[in-house]
Amino acid sequence: MYTIIDGKAISEQVKTEIAEEVKQMMAAGKRAPHLAVIIVGHDGGSETYVAHKVKSCEQVGFTSTKIMFEDNVTEIELLAKIEELNNNKELDGFIVQLPLPKHISEQKVIEAIDYRKDVDGFHPVNVGRMSIGLPCYVSATPSGIIELLKRYEIPTSGKNCVVIGRSNIVGKPVATLMMQKGYPGDATVTVCHSRTKNLKEICLQADIIIAALGMPEFLTGDMVKNGAAVIDVGTTRVPSDKTKSGFRLSGDVKFDEVAPKCSFITPVPGGVGPMTIVSLLKNTLLAAKGEIY
Repeated sequence: MYTIIDGKAISEQVKTEIAEEVKQMMAAGKRAPHLAVIIVGHDGGSETYVAHKVKSCEQVGFTSTKIMFEDNVTEIELLAKIEELNNNKELDGFIVQLPLPKHISEQKVIEAIDYRKDVDGFHPVNVGRMSIGLPCYVSATPSGIIELLKRYEIPTSGKNCVVIGRSNIVGKPVATLMMQKGYPGDATVTVCHSRTKNLKEICLQADIIIAALGMPEFLTGDMVKNGAAVIDVGTTRVPSDKTKSGFRLSGDVKFDEVAPKCSFITPVPGGVGPMTIVSLLKNTLLAAKGEIY
């Protein structure tokens, strides 16, 4: 029988811990941690994410600032705002919600953020520090995955871990974290992607599979060995006649087929998703305490 990894419950637990720490900071005469979010344009998904982030800040006692630009904002105007936030002593961390309109270079924007305020963990300095095991802001989704493994005490040492997907936001960083010394880590990691041959055979060797390629129901029951732990990072909107909105969220894992073979599995929604925002809060708390650099 498999255990469902309940990201929603764990995220509430972590929020309670963060809120407690914020209370102690305030009691010691310090100000509340302060997170700012820049959003450009009116992408539905992005607006929902940002609303969740603002709400989560309220729940844990953070100060939050939402900065909105229309999608015709110039790259120069956006970079000027980033520079202003970099220099704002009252602000601990900030993020620029991706994706950005085509006329703005995402990489330029990421690199313009002061890495000491880069609570998304996307700046090359943070990515580099993570890859050699130095203290840094780890990007939210990989950090959330590691937290779930830890809280459910899923063994990782010496285990075969297969990561499907090689994105800079999930695949590469989570592979790096899984092979680092310590727990969760010490795994033997294989990264698979669209050019990988014999993917099924590789997956069948895996004790832990982290599916992060953005293809609905890609991982099927015949690709998973009995007793594997499966982490599903995918969230793709697929049409559905069973919901009012006309679509539902689908993961990268064919849940009904895969779950019966697993020891642990994350659902979609309610698995990795809720942990992503919590990881952002944790990074902001670290920034407020000045514990990283």
